Parts: sequence; structure tokens; C-alpha cells
Amino acid sequence: MAEGRRGGRSETRLSTLEQNLRKTLKGEVLFDRASRGRYSTDASIYQVEPVGVVVPRDEADLALAVDVARDAKAAILPRGAGTSQCGQTVGEALVIDCSKYLREIVGFDKTKRQVTVQPGVVLDQLNAWLKPHGLWYPVDVSTSAQCTLGGMAGNNSCGSRSIRYGNMVHNVASIDALLANGQRARFGSARPEDMPPGVRAIADKVAEIAFAERAEIERMYPRVLRRVGGYNLDIFFPQSERPYTIDNSVNLAHLLVGSEGTLAVTERLTLNLAPLPKHKTLGVVNFPSFYKAMESAQHIVKLKPAAVELVDRTMIELARANPAFRPVIERALISKPEAILLVEFAGEEREDQLKDLARLVELMGDLGMPGSVVEMPEPGPQAALWEVRKAGLNIMMSMKGDGKPVSFIEDCAVPLEHLADYTQRLTEVFEKHGTKGTWYAHASVGTLHVRPILDMRREGAAKMRAIAEEASALVREYKGAYSGEHGDGLVRSEWVAWQFGPRLTKAFETVKDLFDPENILNPGKIVRPSRMDDRSLFRFKPGYKNIEHEPVLDWSAWNVQNDPRTEELTAPGTGGDATGGFAKAAEMCNNNGHCRKFDAGTMCPSFRVTRDEKHLTRGRANTLRLALSGQLGSEGLRSDAVAAAMDLCVSCKGCKRDCPTGVDMARMKIEVKSARRMARGLSWRDRLIGSVPAMATWARRAPWLFNASWFFQSYLGFAKQRRLPAWRSDTFLSTTEVDDRDATVVIFADTFSNNFEPEILHAARRVLTAAGHRVAVAWPTLGAPALCCGRTWLSTGQVERARSEGYRLLNALRPFAIKGVPIIGLEPSCLFTLRDEFLALNLGDDAKLVAEHAMLFEEFLVREKREGRLSLELRPLETKKALLHGHCHQKAFGAMSAVQEALSLVPDLAVSPIESSCCGMAGSFGYEAEHYETSMAMAELSLLPAVRKAEADTLVVADGTSCRHQIADGSDRQAIHVAQVLERALVG
Repeated sequence: MAEGRRGGRSETRLSTLEQNLRKTLKGEVLFDRASRGRYSTDASIYQVEPVGVVVPRDEADLALAVDVARDAKAAILPRGAGTSQCGQTVGEALVIDCSKYLREIVGFDKTKRQVTVQPGVVLDQLNAWLKPHGLWYPVDVSTSAQCTLGGMAGNNSCGSRSIRYGNMVHNVASIDALLANGQRARFGSARPEDMPPGVRAIADKVAEIAFAERAEIERMYPRVLRRVGGYNLDIFFPQSERPYTIDNSVNLAHLLVGSEGTLAVTERLTLNLAPLPKHKTLGVVNFPSFYKAMESAQHIVKLKPAAVELVDRTMIELARANPAFRPVIERALISKPEAILLVEFAGEEREDQLKDLARLVELMGDLGMPGSVVEMPEPGPQAALWEVRKAGLNIMMSMKGDGKPVSFIEDCAVPLEHLADYTQRLTEVFEKHGTKGTWYAHASVGTLHVRPILDMRREGAAKMRAIAEEASALVREYKGAYSGEHGDGLVRSEWVAWQFGPRLTKAFETVKDLFDPENILNPGKIVRPSRMDDRSLFRFKPGYKNIEHEPVLDWSAWNVQNDPRTEELTAPGTGGDATGGFAKAAEMCNNNGHCRKFDAGTMCPSFRVTRDEKHLTRGRANTLRLALSGQLGSEGLRSDAVAAAMDLCVSCKGCKRDCPTGVDMARMKIEVKSARRMARGLSWRDRLIGSVPAMATWARRAPWLFNASWFFQSYLGFAKQRRLPAWRSDTFLSTTEVDDRDATVVIFADTFSNNFEPEILHAARRVLTAAGHRVAVAWPTLGAPALCCGRTWLSTGQVERARSEGYRLLNALRPFAIKGVPIIGLEPSCLFTLRDEFLALNLGDDAKLVAEHAMLFEEFLVREKREGRLSLELRPLETKKALLHGHCHQKAFGAMSAVQEALSLVPDLAVSPIESSCCGMAGSFGYEAEHYETSMAMAELSLLPAVRKAEADTLVVADGTSCRHQIADGSDRQAIHVAQVLERALVG
């Protein structure tokens, strides 16, 4: 057993290892406690702290890291996105993170349909690059937006369409790898006489082992497509229903596929590509029972679909609870099905796919289920529904309470004819142990993703062992595979010996020793494993508990327990969390890595710039969990490690919408800032930022004095490159009528619009008046300062002051809300504070009442239009094009469609949304000197290039004041609010 594993740790040796790595590598070397903690978990139930982390800058760095670690006798663990569900990417080793820099596509042969990539290339990144060439890499796993090709090869990933394209192993042409001794080697389909001597020696010995055990291989290897356990010793005489190669030739790369980094470290992969299907159709079959869905799969596959995927009732309901997924899943349902199957047909001719869809409808009628198919022939609805399906495992993890669906038997694969019986019997096993399972499946290939709900803090480990033993007996009875897709890792390596028997287990150990005689490559996986229920390796180890913390926000909704049979929750605040539910909210992150996704979306803008685990929603959630459980020392949330992790969080709320498990890092940052402020006080800059609303009264009287702040802004920590917003004397509230007794709408004039851009509020009032409304303006009690949502106080951690401002605002808005008068806001971050943070500030029932009536200007207009009440006469503008950038909070709360629909009221105006994440300004963030470069880098990802490319007469529309300032600073274009666009189009 290599040094550096559990029990053999020497701090002196580790210090030397760190020093040598720093002297040798160009990339990052991370040995601090927080970094090791962030890399101690993946998407499994395990947590094992690594000895350190390196992030190699290039392939030379990767080789040097292996050399330095080997010389230090430290174990080595190569890692991609860290999304493994079985614990493959955690261990007491030097973690080598290939995902940040090793992301190059280094070779492409369109004629041969092959591409060569570095291991950190993300699957969606590759497919986006290939799309213009009419090709794709078809191993389309559900984590395609974040998983790396190196990780997929290590895991032998499969994907939804494996029935047509096979698994990862069927689509790898060759692998360039580093052996444990530092030798570079190419594993592929070369003939023995063409191999380098070192590779030839390994190849000959592996062949010798395989041929000696041929009879055992033929007897013990499961004959199903989905078998990824152990090593692929059957490459010499394949046992799967799908051969490894078309011509049955031997390819040594296929031995490395699925080896989980235990045999070699991948430098490059050459992949076989497939033509991109020109047309797809999708049929969603609704079933009255789960059993009926499983029973029907064997008949549906005879239609030769590209995919048949299950979504069960639990996942349907959880998807409906997610605002991003609700409209998508409801479009696919007929009444209240217990399960649905997504059946996809793909090919070159659209007519053929439509005929296949018609055949599916006919088949379901023949099976006694007429009218059960929702037909989706168009690509838009198909893509949206597949996104929900891809998020399936993560959606299931969004359950609150300590009981969670646990991955340990979820990849059992059985022959399709036994699928229905297997699922029914396994359901009985769950009931016997006082729980139930959440299901979804690759029904086309008999692989079930089933996770029983277990509490891994308490009795979960014992139940996991008992269920695993009974499930394995069923798998053996049906001649299936215990590990069908997600690999072995810490949770299933123990079962390799059960699946393959003692002779092949010994053969696997011999192969491991042949490649890695010092046992330094990801030890403890596949061979010589620990027990799956070794609680010392768990994330929630024996004695795990949270520190005492009195939260300033209401987290009681997370402080609950759940019933694993019914999934019913106890009352808020009854979960026994010493942090009032804050820790449980952070623990909702199951490390699925959706926040690493390749495509733009909103989440996570800081990670998209730095690509550092620390600046990822997952990294921040892990840091908070470690701090709140005392694993980062006694300072808890007040620590420098927590502050560093939260530093680049721009509170965009992208995670609130995009994170499948609902992690809301923007709200968590408020809690952290408050704890830090109470322990260490406020900087002068934070005092100024928080006090913007309080300064407004004085700034209106002497704007010239306050606007002279540019002279000393750099001394206060503001970026000298920035133009600070200019205070105005002609504020909206000082130049408009205050009240209308019979108001049909009321405007909430936020601090920013009122004091810096009052013309926006005037424009909104004119538009609303033109639409026939009687407009009131919210006003405080006589003599009091203007109303404010408290956003600046919250952003600086001054929650008590924000709560005080909240009460003032509610007192002013309550009379309107009681009458049912819509409350209209113009600044997204301020308006959505009423619908979000106000509900967590313990402001009482008035907060809920006001939240129900608060809406953005464009949301109100669209509602009126849809209900047939909007009467607004608009004319075409001289310009016919508009470029739209959405504020992060508009995206997070699903309001972007309202902006586009409001702009569509202008005749002949073509609106093009910018596919952008956060603009990078994010309130005060982009003004702060230490954040200026990061802020501009966020803007340069897509926003500023799109604005600069726009024609001179194109309107640039952005509803956020920060967004408009960022656009002005970065492009010298002046963006305007949607209210101003509509005002320009008013007739008369």
C-alpha cells in the first residue's frame, strides 16, 4: 500500500511534496485546508481528504506532477469535473485536476470521423465544436454540460442513446497515457509488432492473463450491454451483446476505459464520431403504473428507437416544483401518470421519423393504452424535455430533510424481459427496510437508476448494506450486471469480487500490479477496496454535527426531517439543526456539478471566468458545509477561507433557478457577510455602499459635492477606471405627483432609479397612464426618507438595518396590497428583493401579501395583455432592431419572457436576446478595485462583444442599472430600460 493513504500520512513528507510541486509546476498547487476540503467530495456519499491538489497548466505539467508524486511515494488521483457518484474521485492522494487547463481539442480528422482531445474537454464543449462539421460524440450522458471526456473514459460512461451508439468503450479509438513509472504510452489498435517495447510487454502479459482465464471470463462476465464493473479483460473475446470493435479486433485502449484512473493517467483521447442526426421526433408515453411502463419497454425497443428513458412520479412532481422545469414537464403529461417514457427516433429523413412516431402511437393502442402518447415532432420542446430528464438525478436530490436518495445500487442492469419483475421485487425490498426508491431508467437497455431514501447520518449505512445484499441476489438471479453505468469507486468496488468471482478478482489484481506495481494510482478502487459502508469514509462521519450559529435570515424551511416512505416533511424548524437550517440548506448541494456547465445560462459567472473550484457554487456550498461542521476551524462563517470562497459571488441568483437542488448562494452570502461583519466590523467602503439610500436626501440637495467623489474614489477602494453613478437633483420623487386615490397601480421608486436615472420612472408612469391606469407612487410617512428595499444593507451584511427599511416599505405598500393594487418596480434587483429576501427577513404576513402583488413593469404589462385588458397604442420606431441583455434576477425569476413580450408590443421591432451570464457589475461588485478585472472578464464572455458588434442604430436594452453602467463603461454604448423603449413608441 502506497504511503499517503489512510494511516500513513507524514506532515513533514507532505510539506516536502508541496514544496517540490511548487518549485516544479507552472500550474496551481493547493494544500490549504479549505482547498483539500473542497476536493474531498464528489457526487457520492463519501468524503476523503486528499493530501493536496494540483491543477496542471499543460501536458508537461501533468507529467511533472506524476513524477513528483511518484518520487514522494504519494498516491495519485486524476480528476475531471468531480461528478462521480460512486466515490471514484475521492481518496487520500494527490488530486490532479485536469478540468481547468487541459481543455484543448488538439486534432481532428473529418474524413476518418475522429477527434483528439485533452482529458479536461467537456462533452458539450466538444459537441458544440463538432456541430458545424455535422458530427457529434454520441455518448450523451446526463451530465454532458459539465462532465469531462477524461472522466467519461475513466468511468466507461454510457448515456441515453447507448442502445444505438454503445458505451464510451465502443467509441474510443486510442488513449495517450502516462504510466505509473512516468513512461508515455499510446494504447490503441496497433498490432503487437508495431507497439513500443514497454506497451508490447504490458500487452503480452495482459493477453496471457486473459487467455489463461478465458473460461472464467465466459462464465462470469454478464452478457448485457451495460456492464462497467471490473476491468475489460474480455477485449480479447467480448462477452457483451455489442462487440468492442466492428471487426472484433483488439484495442488496448479499451482496457483503460472504465479503469477509473487505477492503471494510467490520461493525457489525450482519440474518439470515434458519428454523423449528427438531421431529424428527431419524440413521443412521451404516459403510464397509469410504474410496472406497466417497465413492462412496455421490451415492446417499444422493437421499433428501433434511439432512446427510451423513464421518468417516474417522484421526479415528475419534483420537476413541477422547480420553476424552470414546471412548464416543460407539464407539456408532456396526460392527466396524472405514475411514469412516463421518453421515446426518441432519429435519422436522416424527417418523414421516416414521423412514421416511427405514428408507429409508437399505434403500438400503445395495441397494448391497450390508446391516447397515451404526447407527440413532440419539433426540436424546441424535445430539447427542453431532455434537459429535464438530464437533470433527473439532481432533481431527485432536491428533497429537504436528512433522508436523501442514495446512490449505491442504481446502476444494476438486467435483461429487458426481466425489467418489470426486477423493479417490482426491488420495491418490495425497499418497503421491507422502511423506505422507498426514486426511479428513472435507461429503459431501452435495462439499466435502472434507483435510489432508496436513506439517512446517512444515522441508520443509513446498515440499511444500505442490507438492501445491497438483497438487490445483488436479484441481479444474479436475472443474470444481470451489478455495475451498469456509473462505475465501481468506493461504493461498488467491494462488489467486483461478488460479480466476477475469486479467480477473476485475482486476475484484476494482477493487471493492476502490472500497470502500477507501487499501487499509487487511485488505490482502493476496483481492486483491494474498502467496505462500501465504512462510515469513516462518509461525508457524514460518526459524530458529525454542526456548530452553534444563530442565523439572521429565516432558514427554517430547510430545518426539517422527512419520512422516507411518504416523503412528508415535519414542520419548519423541527429538524434539529444547530444553525437553524442554514447548514441543511448548504448541505442540499450534492456535488452534481451542474454549476460547472459549459453552456452560458446564468450560473455560475465567477467560475466561468476563473474556472476555480473555490469560485463555483458547489465549491462555496462545500466550504460553508465544512465551516458549519467545524472542519475549517473554530471561526466558522467568520473565517478567511469562507470569505475567500464568497468573494467573487456576485449574488446573481443564477443558482436559485439553475441549481437542480435549489442552492441559493446569493441568500447564503448575506448570512456570511452578516457573520463576518459582526465579528470584524465594516470597512469604510462597505459603510458607504450600505448607506447609499441614507445619503440620498443630502445628495439631492448638493449633487455637485457628492459627484466629486471621483477625486478620492480610489482611496476608498473603488476602481479608478470606473465612472461612479451621478447623483441628480431632479429625482423622480421630487418631480412627480405622489398619489392617486383611486390608483389601479402603484410605482415603487427604488433608490437607484429615483436618484440616478429618474427618466426611467417617468417613462414607466407615462406608459402606464397611456394604457389607461391611474398611477400612484409609494411614499413614506411625512418627513421620512424615501423608501428603499434595503438591498445595499443586505449586500454589506447589515441585515438589521435592512429589516428596519423593510418594515418602512411594507407599511407604505400594505394599503395598496390589501386592495389588490399591483406594485410595480423598475429595477429588477430591488423588486425581486420584495419577492425573495423579504420572505426571509421575518417581516411577518405583510411581506407575503406584498410579495404576491409585486411585479416588474414588463411583467405587469404582459399580464394585462394576456388577460385582454391592455390598451396601449404604439407606433413603429425608426430603428427596427433591439439587442436585449437580461438582468440576472430577471433570468433567475423567469421574467425574461416578459421583457421580450413587452418589447414585442412595439410594431416591427425585432428583438435579439444576448446569450449572456452576469454582466459583471452586479451592484457594487464591479466598482470595487480588487474585482474590476474579474468584472470586465465576465462582461467580455459574451455581453460586450455582442454590444460592440451591434449596428449603430440598434437599441441596446437592459433593465438593470448595473448592467447599463457596465455596458456604458465597456462599450461606450448607452443601454436603455424597456420602459423607455415603450415610451418612445407611444402615439401622441
